[in-house]
Amino acid sequence: MAQPVVRTPEVKVALSTASVYPESTATAFEIAGRLGYDGVEVMVWTDPVSQDIESLRRLSDYHGVPILAVHAPCLLITQRVWSTDPWTKLERARAAAEKLGASAVVVHPPFRWQRNYARDFVEGIWRMADETDVRFAVENMYPWRYRDREMLAYAPDWDVTNDDYRHFTVDLSHTATARNDALDMVGRMGDRLAHVHLADGSGSGKDEHLVPGRGTQPCAELLEKLATSGFDGHVVVEVNTRRAMSGAEREADLAEALAFTRQHLATASRVPGAPRTPGTPRP
Repeated sequence: MAQPVVRTPEVKVALSTASVYPESTATAFEIAGRLGYDGVEVMVWTDPVSQDIESLRRLSDYHGVPILAVHAPCLLITQRVWSTDPWTKLERARAAAEKLGASAVVVHPPFRWQRNYARDFVEGIWRMADETDVRFAVENMYPWRYRDREMLAYAPDWDVTNDDYRHFTVDLSHTATARNDALDMVGRMGDRLAHVHLADGSGSGKDEHLVPGRGTQPCAELLEKLATSGFDGHVVVEVNTRRAMSGAEREADLAEALAFTRQHLATASRVPGAPRTPGTPRP
């Protein structure tokens, strides 16, 4: 009698180069290759290697680790990386993705003080998306909090589902920080969900980026949903390992995150046409 088999969907699991900080971009490629990740997402930041297409290509080739996505330099510490003009940053991110074979560019909504950029952001992202096969996946953010005060730092909105974008990135550390329902947000994104930053959080108000399974977010439920919904994007492990006391401890955290992700992406499925095991409900 046929028994259920495990089918792993064709969802690639990548390691964000930010996950090894304060180690280098080069270290991320090395660890991703050693642990068996399907690729990396390059966080473009102050590390010169992260900004250099030829250096990234050599790392990818040497370690046999594809570059699946490029995260545009949207952080406060990257305000001068790849120009001070935010549209130039996105143009360079798109060019890098095209040259490196990455399928997605991850971008944050503008800071509120970037008024001109924020005013034209939604239309501008659509315009850029029309010029390339690379997906511009806009990422959900969160309100900034200090004690009992809240500041809305992003425009048009930190909740990107309130605006019309072609593609979204959902980040589960950010849903924890925002204290909103991650699965509800994913439901609003619908088939425009193109990219996932997998991490956990406790809802403390800090952007924690915990190893999945160590917080309160529905990481397992989301992965299982992706496995059965026809999701055709990538899942990127983006966790904080800055408190690791050694390289071995950091690597153990990243191995745990990869194992968690693959375990919950795997779905039980009967062999097509095989008889059901007695007592097994019909699909």
